[in-house]
Amino acid sequence: MPDLPEPEIPEGMSDDARETWPSPHLISSWLGDLDQDLEWRPGEATTIASDDPEVVAAARHFRDVLGRFASGVTVVTTMSGDQPVGLTCQSFSSVSLDPPLVLFVPARTSRAWPLIQRAGRFCVNFLAHDQTDLSNTMASRGIDKFAGVDWTPSAVTGSPTFAGSLGHVDCTIHAVHEAGDHYVVIGRVVDLVAGDEGVSDPLLYFQGSYRTTT
Repeated sequence: MPDLPEPEIPEGMSDDARETWPSPHLISSWLGDLDQDLEWRPGEATTIASDDPEVVAAARHFRDVLGRFASGVTVVTTMSGDQPVGLTCQSFSSVSLDPPLVLFVPARTSRAWPLIQRAGRFCVNFLAHDQTDLSNTMASRGIDKFAGVDWTPSAVTGSPTFAGSLGHVDCTIHAVHEAGDHYVVIGRVVDLVAGDEGVSDPLLYFQGSYRTTT
């Protein structure tokens, strides 16, 4: 495979960010299909490269136990040229107050992540209890995810934000770390907005299903 040119560091990203970027070969091509697919998060199938029943059973046990940890549901967005990009993500967390950092964890097989990486910026939207359809749409493949979706650009990065969400954080990519079959993406928060008054109940994910607090 020929060497790929070094990508430019997007505006707003730290100068040493390239040291933590994924391999360009991984960014430019999708990983091949492996032997077992395990649903792990909304819209995400994690591949298990083994025919060994014990290995597959261990992976399922890992998924089932970790699925007992309830988490919020987010949609991570960016703009790729003039096209909006989005992915549903359960794995999101705050990291640091000073400097203000957050993280999300996309799968290596994510089609949206390479576009987010190239943009160098993203917005994390916190979904409300009545936004399961939005979550499912952004988790799907092979469709125009934003067709008919009500969104507006965020104030700083211009990434899509959604009406009716609990809030959003606008970020530039601070660092990226390889972590098994996922990447840990750390973003530096450049703006954050609380949702509309009266929107208070979150969309949760627990044991493979959507839940709410109501």
